[in-house]
Amino acid sequence: MPELGKVDRAFFDRHVAPNLGADRDDVRIGPRHGVDFGVLAVDESAVVLATDPLSILPALGLERAARFGLDLILADVAVSGVAPSHLSICFTLPPEMDDESFATVWETIHEECRELGVAVTTGHTARYSECSYPWVGAATVLGVGEHETIVRPDGARSGDRLLLTTGPGAEAVGLLATLFGDEIALPEDTLEAARARFDDVYCVRDALTAAAAGPVTAMHDVTEGGLTGALNEMADGAGVRFEIDRDSVPIQPGIEAVCSHFGIDPWHISSCGSLVLAVDPSGVDRVRRALEDRETVVADIGRVEAGEGVVVDGEAITHPGSDPAWTVYADLASRTDD
Repeated sequence: MPELGKVDRAFFDRHVAPNLGADRDDVRIGPRHGVDFGVLAVDESAVVLATDPLSILPALGLERAARFGLDLILADVAVSGVAPSHLSICFTLPPEMDDESFATVWETIHEECRELGVAVTTGHTARYSECSYPWVGAATVLGVGEHETIVRPDGARSGDRLLLTTGPGAEAVGLLATLFGDEIALPEDTLEAARARFDDVYCVRDALTAAAAGPVTAMHDVTEGGLTGALNEMADGAGVRFEIDRDSVPIQPGIEAVCSHFGIDPWHISSCGSLVLAVDPSGVDRVRRALEDRETVVADIGRVEAGEGVVVDGEAITHPGSDPAWTVYADLASRTDD
């Protein structure tokens, strides 16, 4: 498994997948590598749930950091097309986080949950020695819907079109430019464009908007492993081939310059806020209009065909295995600490 970041598929398949506790009939979708959520059958309802670490980066400003950390958690349920509705959250706070700072974080989470219709149902809050930013806890989010309305992660079908919101690299580039701009030898206007990418990292409302406009057959947020990883995970799960036109993929200002500076591929780095959507051809125009009405950048980047893997301009691409941005973050953090 990688030294930093999520476990790879080989480790997951060998050590995690065979060891999942009790075998229960009410588990409709269980843990799978690259899949964002699970599904339980409760009476006639589908309960969609996901668990993620909670990050708070004070350098972003506590309100923005709290909203970012929450959106990452809620997004893993939202990509099912079911609205997040209940949140269980655990804070393991570093000793240096004072009461006023935590109050700001908590009140921001409350306001965003209130706007999205999400109730906080239980949790745990405490300070502990040896805890440190940015990883300050974890949370589980649930949504309740109907089984037939769930957008399955493995639902892409031959003939679907592939849409992409925002484009690759937004989250990683936005964070690098915001947190470590002084370490990046690029013109200030380029860095400002890169910092602005952090405004693109929220996708909960986009996911629910797209699902409502559909029919959307599969949806995945672009997290670790970037766009290349997301495309491969979706294609592998559905047992189909994704044909991608590289020139159709939107690249936002600042992305290429920062990635070139660090020698990383923007398609391989995390871009929370970006969504890959497999859409039935009958719904493509509706989905695009609905997202554009929200002023979200969206592009038709390819199609789903029979076969396997991901092909970009006639060339097969494979999952990068790990996210190179983790190494860049670690190197820059060590330099600034020194």
